Amino acid sequence: MSTNMTNPASPPSTDSERRGTVIEQRSIDYVPRSERHGKVWHQGPFWFTGNFVLPTMVIGFIGPVIGLSVWWTVLAVITGACFGTFFMAFHANQGPRTGLPQMIQSRAQFGSRGAIVPFAASVFVYIGFMVFDTILATQGLLLAFPGDKLFWYPFLIALSILIAVVGHDLLHFIQRWLTGLLVVVFVIITVLAIVHFDSTTVTETASTAGWDGASFLVMFSLAAGYNISYAIYVSDYSRYLPQNASAPKLIGWTYLGAALSASWLMSLGALLGSHIPDADAIGAIKTVGDMLFPGFGTFAVLVSTVALISIMGVNAYGAMLTGTTAVDGFRKVSATVRLRVIGLTVVGLVTLAIALLIPDDYLSSFNNFVLLMLYFLVPWTAVNLVDFYLVRHGKYAIAEIFNPRGIYGRWAWRGMVAYLIGFVAMIPFFYTSFYVGPVSAALGGADISFVVGLIVSGGLYLLFSRNLDHAAEAEARVRSELELEGAAD
Repeated sequence: MSTNMTNPASPPSTDSERRGTVIEQRSIDYVPRSERHGKVWHQGPFWFTGNFVLPTMVIGFIGPVIGLSVWWTVLAVITGACFGTFFMAFHANQGPRTGLPQMIQSRAQFGSRGAIVPFAASVFVYIGFMVFDTILATQGLLLAFPGDKLFWYPFLIALSILIAVVGHDLLHFIQRWLTGLLVVVFVIITVLAIVHFDSTTVTETASTAGWDGASFLVMFSLAAGYNISYAIYVSDYSRYLPQNASAPKLIGWTYLGAALSASWLMSLGALLGSHIPDADAIGAIKTVGDMLFPGFGTFAVLVSTVALISIMGVNAYGAMLTGTTAVDGFRKVSATVRLRVIGLTVVGLVTLAIALLIPDDYLSSFNNFVLLMLYFLVPWTAVNLVDFYLVRHGKYAIAEIFNPRGIYGRWAWRGMVAYLIGFVAMIPFFYTSFYVGPVSAALGGADISFVVGLIVSGGLYLLFSRNLDHAAEAEARVRSELELEGAAD
């Protein structure tokens, strides 16, 4: 039996208890097969709405600012988003195979304590997105409602925490039903923008924009990094699916939802950013929407704000899961609803403090934030995917993930060394406002660090894993299956 958690599949104990509560009872623990539910296609609308938020549009604004024309920006963000989503979507298959949230699976590659490095990067991503979502949602609400950020910031954060407390099924429900509304509203916004704006109405900055290789790679990296950042979320929302869920369909629906929404909204941002001076997401949508009739722009912004509140719940939920997993690696915790509420409250307070301190000019901060996400998460996603698909082929002793003295250990050198070397190898290729690596400078500002990180970290982990004791792990899997499903029965 696990020595780090009393039972990785303990609450709730009966089917009647599971049906009798609205609030999700699971946390970082294993989801038994008897509790699996949901449909594979639900991943499509979940990730469409999850990615169809105003910060996604902000990525598109950056292209014209750094010297790319509309169409070169569109090409960069579409290819970048499709590339980044490739890695993100393949994590979806881990959920039903393991029955675990995304980041706790990293213990198999890094150890229960060694995984603190990707855990810290993940919490940084979750809280960072919550901060930017809170700022943008408040700006949207102030178009129609009174108040200021001292009221709306705490209110929105508290609302997102409430959604996260109810948990997995509510988040899926909200995301699924928002998809139709978002599609209708933004088809109208997109058609209005395409019809209204032409080459004679570009901003002064965009009028001199064209092709620039370094800027193209920057936009490609931003779009790729943005969608790769969702890799840390994915199996949180697929872990309740039946274990035999079709892998191609699951990966396909996840890819379609996340790639389509990012490509659409980033491209729209590129178009609006090229034609509206000093464009911001709220003002641009309002301006275009009001071209249909006065007030429609405000309605479109409010619909976007609802989507932001929903994804804030997703971010709060993920930060809670990852934070709990990190603490559990050093001190035994019980995966209870009370612990979730405490963890979510801490997440909310940290988010509020940062949101109040961040400068009003969030675009430059957001640019650096997305790049930092890319730098920290690329080595992790390389190690995690190589382990799942090429080393262990999706087969894990789940109970041992909760056991610090088990086969995965506290500090797993293979994953840690591969991650760190991959990250260090990326540094000469970094390009941010506060640091430019020597290789990036020589390339005129081009940032190809993600390619280096993927190849180095993934390749090293595969090399280091050649002498793994697969026979011992196979025996541990048999014991784990009896322990987990026996406890659930």
